Amino acid sequence: MLFLGGFTAGVGGFVYHAIAGRWLGTRTYGEVSALVALYTVGTAVNLTLVLVLARCAAHLQATGRLGAIRPLMRRTERAIALPALLLCLAVGAIALPAADFLRLSSAAPLVWLGLAVALYWFTAVPRGVLQGLQRFPALAANLSLELVVRTLSLVALLALGLSVSGSMMALMAGVSFAYLLGTTMLRDLRRHAPQPDQMGSLTGFGMTAAAGTVGVLWLYNVDVVLAKHYLGAHQAGIYGGLNKIETILYYATVSVSQVLFPRVVEAITTRRHPGRLLLLSCALIVAMGLGAILVFGAVPGLVVQVLYGPAFADARPFVLPVSVIGLGLSLDNLLVQFLIAVRDQWFIPAMSVACAFMVALIAVFHSGLEQIVADVFVCIFGLLGALGARCLVTMSRLRAEVEAQARP
Repeated sequence: MLFLGGFTAGVGGFVYHAIAGRWLGTRTYGEVSALVALYTVGTAVNLTLVLVLARCAAHLQATGRLGAIRPLMRRTERAIALPALLLCLAVGAIALPAADFLRLSSAAPLVWLGLAVALYWFTAVPRGVLQGLQRFPALAANLSLELVVRTLSLVALLALGLSVSGSMMALMAGVSFAYLLGTTMLRDLRRHAPQPDQMGSLTGFGMTAAAGTVGVLWLYNVDVVLAKHYLGAHQAGIYGGLNKIETILYYATVSVSQVLFPRVVEAITTRRHPGRLLLLSCALIVAMGLGAILVFGAVPGLVVQVLYGPAFADARPFVLPVSVIGLGLSLDNLLVQFLIAVRDQWFIPAMSVACAFMVALIAVFHSGLEQIVADVFVCIFGLLGALGARCLVTMSRLRAEVEAQARP
């Protein structure tokens, strides 16, 4: 169910980009793709909160304290309110220099972008609880309907002539709807008598989750921003389209990691070894990803034509390599989610090195699309090797701990 919802959301996201690319052309669409990349990086707070709340909700459900979930939700929303306001003010203050750096035609889209990111943070509250309670059909509906509303809003706003600003306003419409829908889906929690959540400070785990979330977001967004800075307008637009093709595999398989995370937390809480969950999840992602790669490699021209039209024909030679990058990114994300769930922080140095190395490589080698694609490939699969090695060490440690706990 979560795969179907995530697939629908992924299709909605690519329809959004396809409409924007066809309607606005490669030059103006380059602005939209760069802004959406910034939006995605800005949503790191949302994804971090989702992980924190999913872990808390899974733990509370495993220990029979569902009445503590609503107080936890209210506490989180109060904690978000002030940072969200400060974010809007900060984006407004730096809008002009940021627009100049990104070579945008106007600073207004950045203001709308800041509002959309701030509102998106609040959707983490219902989505994290839905994931932690393993209500995957409801979570799938929430994810998919956000993209439906976003895409329909985009068509209406572009028809009104709002161009890049309209694209950012469509993001805001989608996240507002998702928050209202998510809170409605959790109304049944009101029948449980309120209890103290007793989770204490969430800062420590939140920082670990933030490191993993920001790292993954950085890996598939900073290259778009740097491409917009270093390449010409046409090539930057082409690379923005390639990046979205890359993330087809990521979003098509992200449901596996969304299911894995609360299951691993539940296994740790009930003193069971989660190694089989990780191996099965890796196998699922590889199987699904290889199927998509075969299609992309067989008909790259058709993929570009369907998604973006003839103006993006220069992207055709790079469809296969970026789809392979998408599979590597999805596996990176899965291993990071596993390590976060078992509270292993050794992935943070590896992630930090990979993120910094990507920026350095692109800063040195950026003469064309070929070099930037190669830079990203090296970083994604280098990180995958490091994370895989760490997971093997962690699973051995967990097996020893489970066996030691079982002896008494």
